[in-house]
Amino acid sequence: MPPPLAARPTLCAALIALALLAACSPGGGEGAPATTAQSGSAAGAPDVARELERIERAVRAKPEQHDRELRTRAVGLPPGSAVLLEVLALRGQIAAQGRDQALCNQIAASLRAWPAADLRANAAVAAVTVSAEFLRAHADLREARRQLRAVDGVQLGAADVVYRWRYYRLLASVSSDVGELDASLSEGHQALRLAQQTGQSWRVALTLTDLAFTTYRADTPARARQITAQALVEAQKDPDPMTLNQVHTMRGIVHSEDSDPSIALQANAEALEQAALAGADSVRALGLGNFADYHLRQGHPARALELAEAALPLALATHNTGAETVARSNIGLAKIALGRVAEGRRDVEAAIALDVKQGAVAYASDGWKDLAGYLERAGDLAGAVAAHREHRALMDRVLRDETRQLLLEVQERQDAEQRARDIELLNRDNELKAKQVHQRNLTLALWAALGGCVVVSLGLLWQAFRRVRRTNEALAVSNASLKRQSETDPLTGLANRRHFQGAVQQLTDPQGLSASLFLVDVDHFKRINDSHGHAAGDAVLIDIARRLREAVRDDDLIVRWGGEEFLIVARTREGAFATQLAQRLLDLIGSRPVLYEGRAIPVAASIGFASLPLPPHDLRLSWERAIDLVDTAMYLAKSHGRNQAYGVQRMQAADAETAARLTARLEAAWSDGLVGLIALQGPPGTTSPISGLADLDAAPRPGHA
Repeated sequence: MPPPLAARPTLCAALIALALLAACSPGGGEGAPATTAQSGSAAGAPDVARELERIERAVRAKPEQHDRELRTRAVGLPPGSAVLLEVLALRGQIAAQGRDQALCNQIAASLRAWPAADLRANAAVAAVTVSAEFLRAHADLREARRQLRAVDGVQLGAADVVYRWRYYRLLASVSSDVGELDASLSEGHQALRLAQQTGQSWRVALTLTDLAFTTYRADTPARARQITAQALVEAQKDPDPMTLNQVHTMRGIVHSEDSDPSIALQANAEALEQAALAGADSVRALGLGNFADYHLRQGHPARALELAEAALPLALATHNTGAETVARSNIGLAKIALGRVAEGRRDVEAAIALDVKQGAVAYASDGWKDLAGYLERAGDLAGAVAAHREHRALMDRVLRDETRQLLLEVQERQDAEQRARDIELLNRDNELKAKQVHQRNLTLALWAALGGCVVVSLGLLWQAFRRVRRTNEALAVSNASLKRQSETDPLTGLANRRHFQGAVQQLTDPQGLSASLFLVDVDHFKRINDSHGHAAGDAVLIDIARRLREAVRDDDLIVRWGGEEFLIVARTREGAFATQLAQRLLDLIGSRPVLYEGRAIPVAASIGFASLPLPPHDLRLSWERAIDLVDTAMYLAKSHGRNQAYGVQRMQAADAETAARLTARLEAAWSDGLVGLIALQGPPGTTSPISGLADLDAAPRPGHA
């Protein structure tokens, strides 16, 4: 079943970690039907099946204790038995959620090599579920989903109902996390049908809870509340503290944005109470951390600090790294909100270091982003810029890893197609050779038909040549199509990073890049998603991409850089051109709202830009450092009010190393006169409230040197 996400200091990401906890209690479920035995996980041993079901329900409350129970139970079990298979499947879940890679790999390998033929389907599905759960625990959602979807359909169909339920529940959860909400709902309903087949109400309740969260993400909170109510009814048919804990946690999520906060507060309190009744200190730690996050978002940092500080010792005592990360992050963010900026920053950075140590780079990147936002609101703009740069560096690492994986997948697909074509050509060649052998035999027997046989051979060779040529032409077309697909963002139709990395070489020589760069970031995009739904957010990105195309020339390059960011590379290098284009971009983006299903969604953007080479030393930079420069300028535009463009017009640097040092302290370097900036304002104004289109060299902004 799906593991808890390593919770983050954001409402959805943090609360879903607890929402995905499996229901359990040491004494719960004694009266539940023993359908696990019927499904084959412990065939012919109903007492054993009930005991394993009890452990499955309790496993997330006290994972170390139940792993010891499972290890003890495994001693003496016959190799290849159904009971041993179930024991390994449950131990694999514990190892995955505990991020124990060595044990996960060992268990998955044992399952893939299962000796009993009649249980190999169960073992194969269990193996991929364990591997995908581990990937999900490390935030590698894309690879987790790829592995799950690569399961052999015949094996999946032959697996017993409980193994299929675990598989579909995990797949639905991962699909939801990567934003594939339609697929997640379909997979979730498949998991619900399987849960109903087991006859176990606790599995039905857990599946309904998952569906409620995906429905909530799909911007239908009323329906999500209805599904959560159904989950509560199912949980009460066979109640145990941990099932009720998960259902009440989801109630807190789906009611978190109610105008009346009483339901969400009550639900979170009840979830904590049920965790305490189960003696699940690890779950209590995560629940307290999530409750702290709720109070942070409600503007109650003092209460948030109190809850997060109560969560931390529980997390440490139970070795719950995810809960520890949540607690440390929320302690730090609460301190920053209370004015204890330096102390809070150290706490958040400690939480981020935990994520990096665990290999959860994507979560660490989100942590830097949250820290940047809190530091900005606290007035520490230098710290906010530094945190944003760390966020950018880790995000680039994540995107590079994803790009590398995409390239490998494309190459594998091309290689497979090429092998298939080679086999087809080989078969045709063998057929041709067989015909030639037959022809030679006829020639020996019928000298009089020699001329005719030669003609036939030439005809066959000509046909084979034509077929090979057509095959090669089709292969070239297919490869070109695959190349276009791998270099195009599927949502906006713009170029992606892979295409950019090839195209930018044309504008780069040994001295560096020669072009104008613009990094465009849609302002408050998360707020758009939260208020209007992810489909509306997609509509905004599509419309912004259309406006960017309208602003630039045909030979300029527009790249979907990641999330709500776009990169424009223009061949023209004059500073005046860059300033005019930046203003045009601000005006086109912010002049009118995006219309979606009858709603007008206001949009604006923050932009950083520069034209290389930079005066006065004709400074050229590599494309990586050039993007770092405009990214820092863009973040200054955000930190000074958004709906602005900041352009770097000059830099007192003769080499890349000096430029990198000035970029890292861009605002201070501007105040010191080492960098020239220009600020532009988007609609409804026409210039920056600071100084309009005037050169900012002459009037550095006070208070930010």
